[in-house]
Amino acid sequence: MAGRVDGKAAVVMGGGQTPGETIGNGRATAEVLAREGASVLVVDREMDRAEETVRAIKEAGGTAEAFAADVRSEEDMRRTVAICIERWGRIDILHNNVGMSLALGDASATDLDVETWDRIFEVNLRGMWLACKWAIPEMQRQGGGSIVNVSSMAARSNYPYVGYKTTKVGVVGLTEHIAGQYAKDNIRANVILPGLMNTPMAIEPRAQLTGDRQQVIEERNARVPLGKKMGSGWDIAYAALYLHSDEAGFVSGVSLPVDGAAGVGR
Repeated sequence: MAGRVDGKAAVVMGGGQTPGETIGNGRATAEVLAREGASVLVVDREMDRAEETVRAIKEAGGTAEAFAADVRSEEDMRRTVAICIERWGRIDILHNNVGMSLALGDASATDLDVETWDRIFEVNLRGMWLACKWAIPEMQRQGGGSIVNVSSMAARSNYPYVGYKTTKVGVVGLTEHIAGQYAKDNIRANVILPGLMNTPMAIEPRAQLTGDRQQVIEERNARVPLGKKMGSGWDIAYAALYLHSDEAGFVSGVSLPVDGAAGVGR
């Protein structure tokens, strides 16, 4: 069914991606939203990565622009929202897909240093809050909008890295707060919790640590109940499309696992 977000203006944070052999969650989401009719501001810390996503969208006939921003900077988050308003007159969709763990040096509670803890919080949780802080007033003025924050099933599992797990639990709390406080303004906020995914951010750091990409993939596939195969960025993108579409108009404050049944019973 085409046009599920037709005419909407969307900001996709983290819409570029780590280099790798597969597509990332953010890039896939940006492409799917554009394919379904949204005008997409693709935001990434690395401009060339955002531009790669925009190029793919435009080649497929969609509308998109690239913007470089660092989620750690409140001014960058303010400017991101302002650029969307300047280009398309509104912001209907805010999709927060930024998160890091091993790449920042995440570790267990007793091994992690204070500086790395602070960096992980700045990127994974503070950055999402800042994007929401500047988008919500615009959504209030225009009569509503949709926010989706990407957490992780690490929030519900025995995950070995304390920074990532703690921030991803925080993303759920942040989103539930927004859903409750701004429902009166017709602003919906939901969470996606990816499970084991075959994306560059998930695979590349682990492949570098072990030196064996195929082994990493096989071990992760074996842990997925549904078909013994990890999900892809497209699985996250289609979940996001539903949550951002009018079909989910009565859905807010939900945490949606996309994990191949790995979290059943949790």
